[in-house]
Amino acid sequence: MKDKKRKINPTAYRVPIKTCPHSNQMIRNQTIWNLEHYKECSKSEISKRIKQLNKEWDTERILEVSASSLMMFCSMLGLKYSRFWFLITGTVGLSMYQHALTGWCPPVPLIRKIGVRTSEEINLEKTALKILRGDFNNINHTNITDLYNVIVKQ
Repeated sequence: MKDKKRKINPTAYRVPIKTCPHSNQMIRNQTIWNLEHYKECSKSEISKRIKQLNKEWDTERILEVSASSLMMFCSMLGLKYSRFWFLITGTVGLSMYQHALTGWCPPVPLIRKIGVRTSEEINLEKTALKILRGDFNNINHTNITDLYNVIVKQ
């Protein structure tokens, strides 16, 4: 009998790997639509979009803020009212541990369904926009879907 080792997915891809294909496709289509929109825009408009992307919250930040807020709130309730609230604090901590290892925890499907992207997905759009802006002279960008696929290396 062979010993099967559990594989921990690379950080950049662990959330999309654990996300339903429909949500991944929705996020991919939105990114391609964004790139199509900026294909004919001026360099300054593309630069503004890149600045917006630098401020966009990714799945990790949303999870970190949500989890830490819930843990602090439930800890205060636990100190003031009942030990029961510490169970929620522990559950949230366990969920974050699970997310760190696998890329999935209970809020992830909802977060992805509403279109929140990973930092890697945001960076893909930024790279494609930089190509459209002309930052990389030797890359052809006539077809946005092909450009996206080249960057993703699918």
